[in-house]
Amino acid sequence: MAEATSYSKVESHCCCPRLSLHKHYSANGLSCCYGTVYSRKDADLILAECESSLVYAVGAEKKVKVYGKWHEIPRKQSAYGDPGMVYRFSGVSLRAKPWLPFLIEIRDRVSELCQCQFNFVLINRYKDGEDSMGEHQDDEKDLDLTAPIASLSFGRARDFVFRHESVKLKKKPPLPKTDKIKIELGHGSMLVMNPPTNNHWYHSLPARKNLLGVRVNMTFRKINTRSK
Repeated sequence: MAEATSYSKVESHCCCPRLSLHKHYSANGLSCCYGTVYSRKDADLILAECESSLVYAVGAEKKVKVYGKWHEIPRKQSAYGDPGMVYRFSGVSLRAKPWLPFLIEIRDRVSELCQCQFNFVLINRYKDGEDSMGEHQDDEKDLDLTAPIASLSFGRARDFVFRHESVKLKKKPPLPKTDKIKIELGHGSMLVMNPPTNNHWYHSLPARKNLLGVRVNMTFRKINTRSK
């Protein structure tokens, strides 16, 4: 597996024009940048606010449909956004709760850094290394596929893994620059995935046994769908 630093050379424009993130990644159809955007003190405060204020999904919204079968997701999940926003994926319609004040502050900062007006955030809470996120692409029709996705991490650092579609689908011969890419997402950091990354690469957050500590992840998105 290629370490993140193997892809630190820039081949495309920076996806955060207002911030010089210290690592940039470019591969076959992949364009991302990564860096720390909150101090340890501020990140600690945000994590504490998440733990005390966020309300997570229950019932049907805790399940996803994979290959025709329903499965409970191995983490907690919630969504906040503009009035009427709904995000549909894997058989689930996740309706956005109204923005909380501290989420508005984060949204506005991230929107300015990325020069994109985000209107929705999907939040995942991983209680420890046993919680995970399976391999997938963020390519749902509800998403504005011309906009970046900004992923903020608070709490325990976890590995984030990219795998090219040609490798997952076992296409022959292998395309150049399609090795797995692993990035450790630290406390107070932001990873920005630029188009067309999600068209060609799958990503996941693998389980890590015996790893302790909570991680809260916020992925800010621009979506087009409102509930009727």
